[in-house]
Amino acid sequence: MRKFLVILDDSRECLNAMRFAAMRAAHTGGGVAILSVIPPDEFNHWIGVGEVMREETRERIHAHFEVFAKWMRDRQGVDPELIIREGDAVPEILSQIREDPDIGVLVLGAGTDKKGPGPLVSQLSRASGSFSIPITIVPGDLSKEKLEAIT
Repeated sequence: MRKFLVILDDSRECLNAMRFAAMRAAHTGGGVAILSVIPPDEFNHWIGVGEVMREETRERIHAHFEVFAKWMRDRQGVDPELIIREGDAVPEILSQIREDPDIGVLVLGAGTDKKGPGPLVSQLSRASGSFSIPITIVPGDLSKEKLEAIT
């Protein structure tokens, strides 16, 4: 089964990327893999404190994931999987794509502010020529109705 890989983070544009991935998966009989990457510098504290922070971060990711997963299950009939990796975002995303042959499309949300589409979109689009899968970039300000119309 082809999976749409979407990145879970705290950005506003993440919402449209999640919606797009779920709707496309529902319409094509695919699946959704949701990847959250924990930056390595987040736990550079004493060992005990770092472990507590790591666990709290994982709990926050699971809670955030469950909001999206419930909507995907209830509204789209798609049961997403959660993948959590630790490291720098771009290398971890690329590793996930290499390690999971079922991933067929990377879905990213583009930011809407004047600074540009966001660091992930910028970095990954530069490297896209060497990807083994296509990247879909979903505009952050696309309405739900427009998303439904194009998926």
